[in-house]
Amino acid sequence: MSIARPVLRFSCHFLPRSRVVTTAPQIGTISQIKGWTHNSTGGAAIGYTSVPKCTNPTFTFSRTRRRFSVLAPLQHGHLTPPKPGEELHVTFIDKEGDEHKFEVASGDNLLDIAQSEELEMEGACGGSCACSTCHVIVESQDHYDLMPEPDDDENDMLDLAFGLTETSRLGCQVKMAKELDGLRVRLPSMTRNLQKSDFEGGKKGG
Repeated sequence: MSIARPVLRFSCHFLPRSRVVTTAPQIGTISQIKGWTHNSTGGAAIGYTSVPKCTNPTFTFSRTRRRFSVLAPLQHGHLTPPKPGEELHVTFIDKEGDEHKFEVASGDNLLDIAQSEELEMEGACGGSCACSTCHVIVESQDHYDLMPEPDDDENDMLDLAFGLTETSRLGCQVKMAKELDGLRVRLPSMTRNLQKSDFEGGKKGG
């Protein structure tokens, strides 16, 4: 894609044996070009400093085209498809009770899966375990018990989650594994966008 950009050019008729000393071009008003008599119209010009013995300056307008490119926006939750025969299955139950079933690869976390499939899971901290907006509720106690126990950081964030249950986890901390094949998780009816940084200032002040 390109846009046209007007550029003011000029030419001069110099007296014999005259010498022109110039500096790098700069955008300025016509009044900045030394040694010329003119009627300024407020337009923009490319000015050169110290142009002695320049007579009968002639200005012409031309248009140049400057090209630029636009990069595609980064996608959140981009995942690599699972290899044939290694698919794992996970089901998300959204706030309206609708079920969404997906085939994913081992190591994918629930936040990335949900965002890749455009489900309503915010992940305000970018998956750094510093908020509770990727809160999910594991439907099966058996699956919950097969997961690694949440660490202190996750427990701290879960304390801020809306609708906390005994089987609540943060989606960014739950990675799919063979033993979790068939996992079913429910999205809470709402989330609280409270982050760890919201409380750090209070701790320092105390």
